[in-house]
Amino acid sequence: MQKVYLDNAATTQVREGVISKMQDALTQFYGNPSSTHSFGRSAKTAVESARKTIAKYLNAHPSEIIFTSGGTEADNMILRGAVRDLGVKTLITSKIEHHAVLHTAQALATEYGIRLHYVDLDASGNPDSKHLEALLKEDNSKKLVSLMHVNNEIGNKIDIDSISQMCREYGAFFHSDTVQSIGHYPWDVQETGADFLTAAAHKFHGPKGVGFAYIKKNTGLKSMIFGGSQERGYRAGTESFHNIVGLEQAFIAAYDQLEKERAYVTDLKRYFIENLKAALPESEFNGCSGDLEKSTYTLVNVRLPFSPEKAMLLLFHLDIKGIACSKGSACQSGSDKGSHVLSELLPEEELKKPSLRFSFSIYNSKEELDYVIGVLKEFAEN
Repeated sequence: MQKVYLDNAATTQVREGVISKMQDALTQFYGNPSSTHSFGRSAKTAVESARKTIAKYLNAHPSEIIFTSGGTEADNMILRGAVRDLGVKTLITSKIEHHAVLHTAQALATEYGIRLHYVDLDASGNPDSKHLEALLKEDNSKKLVSLMHVNNEIGNKIDIDSISQMCREYGAFFHSDTVQSIGHYPWDVQETGADFLTAAAHKFHGPKGVGFAYIKKNTGLKSMIFGGSQERGYRAGTESFHNIVGLEQAFIAAYDQLEKERAYVTDLKRYFIENLKAALPESEFNGCSGDLEKSTYTLVNVRLPFSPEKAMLLLFHLDIKGIACSKGSACQSGSDKGSHVLSELLPEEELKKPSLRFSFSIYNSKEELDYVIGVLKEFAEN
């Protein structure tokens, strides 16, 4: 049986160079970064080197990079801190954000009584800029806008620069969950102008359990986890040193090889779209995922022309054939509620059809895609 992994939006294979770097950290430079002896100083130097590396690629200041356990913690840190420390009384987001943002926003509305607004979406799932502007103009309360750069289910890319500019114009803070885009797109935080960004290493061939928050200098955000003074006082606790150096190595590789790898993965996506449509002409791509200009090059979300009865067996059939993909996002696996993203975009009849997310990486090949499309076509015909 062939094994094909097309769930790279959930997590990615770790690069070999990252693994060897982490092994060195675990076996040779194992001191606590807060210790003053030579073992600790070596670890601390490596942590600060990683911070400077990331800051350099993002055109940020090293003090603006705060290491976390991943994107979910970073999103929570920023949203909760904005309400608790920055006086935010109104939070504006969308109904198709990652649950790390959606559930945090809902909890903050309950705990602190802040106003929570959802920006209108067009038929493809893109935020309505006129409605966003109307929400920003609504009153004089301190506001935070939180909109993800690349949607993790349908791949839509928002115009992050124009939204950031609009937020500045109306004096609002702007946070973007960039977990699906950092490591896949070049960034210049000085040009983008966002106040807060988040990233997770395992989305760009790094280890799980580590990520970072970009927090613009002088915003006034304070610690969410109390204890020691690690991470500039933002996040107490001994740093996950081996994961941080692994993140750095994956980050360097992602950006040093960005153009070549982006071209390769884009070609895979184009090939998959063209050949799937040829094999199953009635297939439809959700959101903007079938548009190479309007969506990320790393994934497609396709609605397949199968009956509800047949749809129930599809993921099981693909798994039996050695194919890994997602129904919605991996963060919802095990849930029978379906995709909250697609529920916002599709009518009831279309929701009954199976929608699958296939996400690609440099470790995939066209031969693998041929195999997947062949399995889908065979399933449709039987």
